[in-house]
Amino acid sequence: MNQLKQSLAYTLKNGMEQNQTQLLIIQILQTPNIPYAHKLFNLIPQKTVFLYNKLIQAYSSINQSHRCLTLYSQMCLNNCSPNEHSFIFLFPACASLPSLLHGQILHTQFLKSGFGLDCYALTALLVMYAKLRMLPLARKVFDEMRVRNLPTWNALISGYSMCGDMKEALELFKSMPEKNVVSWTTMISGYSQNGQYSKALDMFLRMEKETGVKPNRVTIASVLPACANLGALEVGERIETYARENGLFEDLYVSNTVLEMYARCGKIEVAKLVFDEIGKRRNLCVWNSMIMGLALHGKCIEAFEYYDQMLQEGTAPDDVTFVGVLLACTHGRLVVKGRELFESMGKKYHISPKLEHYGCMVDLLGRSGALQEAYDLIKSMPMKPDAVVWGALLGACSFHNNVELAEKAAQPLFQLEPWNAGNYVILSNIYASWGWWDGVAKLRKLMKGGQITKAAGYSFIEEGGRMHKFIVEDKSHPRCDEIYQILDQVSRVMKLQDKLMDSESELEKFILEQI
Repeated sequence: MNQLKQSLAYTLKNGMEQNQTQLLIIQILQTPNIPYAHKLFNLIPQKTVFLYNKLIQAYSSINQSHRCLTLYSQMCLNNCSPNEHSFIFLFPACASLPSLLHGQILHTQFLKSGFGLDCYALTALLVMYAKLRMLPLARKVFDEMRVRNLPTWNALISGYSMCGDMKEALELFKSMPEKNVVSWTTMISGYSQNGQYSKALDMFLRMEKETGVKPNRVTIASVLPACANLGALEVGERIETYARENGLFEDLYVSNTVLEMYARCGKIEVAKLVFDEIGKRRNLCVWNSMIMGLALHGKCIEAFEYYDQMLQEGTAPDDVTFVGVLLACTHGRLVVKGRELFESMGKKYHISPKLEHYGCMVDLLGRSGALQEAYDLIKSMPMKPDAVVWGALLGACSFHNNVELAEKAAQPLFQLEPWNAGNYVILSNIYASWGWWDGVAKLRKLMKGGQITKAAGYSFIEEGGRMHKFIVEDKSHPRCDEIYQILDQVSRVMKLQDKLMDSESELEKFILEQI
């Protein structure tokens, strides 16, 4: 940067040519020192569209959207006509604004400028509408495009995924004339981020089996959370091996998802080894993954040890960290510690508690039997309690058999989750334990009237690098005959073992009687 400033001083002293100034501005933007480049840009009497575009692109890359639009206005006022590249940089800037108005005005000016057939500019426009969650407008742009390239298809799939419409994303994915690693990764990431972990893993396995496409770092970082949530350890280990062999493990996002996968799957010692291997590259996400993994598996003391070490090394906690440590308190029934941490969020770290933190506290207080305090905390919340918060209280009422507060927790749950039979069943069981059969009958009538049925529970089993889903008396699996044959064999062996144990018990009893 000092050399650039010396070059600038020299050119200012000896007269500045347009080409030299333009080259200097581009070099300064690459450092990057955008304010300094902007000052130099203002000194140029005749500004080119090329330099306007470069400056707009630079501000767009750091999400300073208003500066981008100001530069565009200056460009138009100075009779410097924008080109298609101007709009390619301007549309992403509008995507980060809260209002759709600027984007729509820019869209109109783009069409008037005569660039309405440029594939790259139209793709940027599509991305803008998708990020603003205006999918009908994004789809309209897509449908009206005469030429679509691969990034265009990927952009619209990403938009549907972002809005949780994975059904439409899949239909679009199937109709693509060609697919690349970005296409597959967008689908995997979309399923994973929308909690459809089984489909995310299936999509990854399909990509491996059906195509010659190699996963990249984003693919790995998208599929490993699915492995973590499904407990697909075998697949996760294979993906880790691939990441290491292809130099992807050095990427911090990849190594962190590997750590998280092991931690969530209960391989805490392996997670610790990965944590140590990351070493000085550790960021807050890595600390959070380790603390959360320990908390989920009830290792509350170790979770606090890592939390204390994180603070000692100068890393400040965020809201995710506090979810982890409050969860550790819940599993360790550390009520006093939980209260202290919850209060420290605002007082010490200026972090406003979110719904997740209130949910953790209600769960912690409820499990310890402080049901009234948990209820009072819910009533004092600055935001509307969600189903997780009320569900934590209802679960605690079931454990401690408190019918009064159970009714208060159940009523909002019936409104928030009218389809969830579990809430009705829990309250019904509490009524039954008190002998309140009228209440039980009333709930059953409500469930019948609302056609609310209890969903069948299911299990996932990993075998041969695949996840297999089973429900009670399931016969949909392609190898169900073999499965039931093995289950029958296991059942016979268990019954025989019971008979042998009964016989041994009778023999032992007989011998003892003879002594």
